[in-house]
Amino acid sequence: MDYIRNDYETILKRRAAKEEGSYTCYLFEKGIDKILKKVGEESAEMIIAAKNGDNKETAGEICDLIYHTLVMMVEQGISIEDVEAVLRERAEKSGNLKTIHKVDKNS
Repeated sequence: MDYIRNDYETILKRRAAKEEGSYTCYLFEKGIDKILKKVGEESAEMIIAAKNGDNKETAGEICDLIYHTLVMMVEQGISIEDVEAVLRERAEKSGNLKTIHKVDKNS
């Protein structure tokens, strides 16, 4: 998972020092609405690839989704450490289901 941390650091650098022709800089220039649109698009593309059973394409779409999610995190001021803290907290609760939520049968 060092790749994710490295990508996050690169995205932070792109935001701090604009680089001509950088797609990451373009996303920051367009703002949060564009970034979130890309997160949504990549999420949908990942779902479709998984549904089609194409693992190579699915892996590529997962990478695209992770990248755009990292851009969103930088834009929103969410650090890798913030996410790791939540993951640690959840891991400590693993297997400790206390409440079952009612789910809409149509969803």
